[in-house]
Amino acid sequence: MKSSPITFALIGCGRVARQHLRALRHHGARAELVAVCDPNPARRREASLEHGAPGFASLAELLAAQRPDVLILTSPSGLHPEQAILGAGHGCHIICEKPIATRLEDGLRMVEACEAAQRSLFIVKQLRYNPTLQLLQKTLAAGRFGKVHLVDIDVFWTRPQDYYDAEPWRGTLALDGGAFLNQTSHYVDLLSWLFGPVAQVHAFTATLGRAIEVEDSGVLTLRWRDGALGSMSVTMLTFPENLRASMTIAGSQGTAVLGGKACDQIETWQFLDAPDGELPDIDLINAQTRDFYGQGHRCVYANVLDALQHGAPVDVDGREGLKSLEIIEAAYRSARLQTTVELPL
Repeated sequence: MKSSPITFALIGCGRVARQHLRALRHHGARAELVAVCDPNPARRREASLEHGAPGFASLAELLAAQRPDVLILTSPSGLHPEQAILGAGHGCHIICEKPIATRLEDGLRMVEACEAAQRSLFIVKQLRYNPTLQLLQKTLAAGRFGKVHLVDIDVFWTRPQDYYDAEPWRGTLALDGGAFLNQTSHYVDLLSWLFGPVAQVHAFTATLGRAIEVEDSGVLTLRWRDGALGSMSVTMLTFPENLRASMTIAGSQGTAVLGGKACDQIETWQFLDAPDGELPDIDLINAQTRDFYGQGHRCVYANVLDALQHGAPVDVDGREGLKSLEIIEAAYRSARLQTTVELPL
């Protein structure tokens, strides 16, 4: 295990890269940014000057000049597979932003390439570290809900046309994906992380208000292998701004509602068994989450550093990252064929 600082190179200096750079600064005693990469000269130069790391126009140029311990892929999703395969072949571990890829077969290729090279693949699912969702996961694992009967997730957000127009790859099928694959893939991840393997998916998708190749809205219904039913509604057309991302869980012995703009507020928390001293401080957890949301990348990097320096288990590896991509691909297949799709694909 490596005790000296872990070296990182950032591939893609766009919007989400800021979260990664903040997390690296937070862990500055253990992590060092040694390079940035972006084909856009202005963006590359700005990141290089701000963070004191040399800039490169392509990953191939970067790897010809340096050998960082870890590549951070904050590039368009459709580029992740080839970049991860190239990086793993050069001995780099990989941190990959969501989604792992735009197609399941490409995601599987990058997972297999990292495994063959014996390099770790870390998939960014920072929402899992949200305190409200941590509490929910522990409560589900303890069986407090009894048998879960029904789960509903709603994501009513907005992405105006100028958001898509700002980058030529946004809203494209090959490089970006639509509302399920891009904007709400973290919430699709909750379907498998919290509630287990999905057995069936049926979905409708539509492009109702934006000039893009992919869906700006969609609905899906699903059945888990244990028989529970679920639904998910998403849209990027909410007027005039992000409204909410909420989840309702109905069980035989418990009901919970997580609301707010990112499942960051517990609104309902009722259970059959509520022993004295075991009731969580909901107000405190809500306050922590309000401060915490958007800082989950710090926890991602803590896990990366602990795994590489001390051998800790990887919280979300490539195989885990494929689970949400498989559900989304099943949803797209269902919408295209107008039929229910069985999982695994």
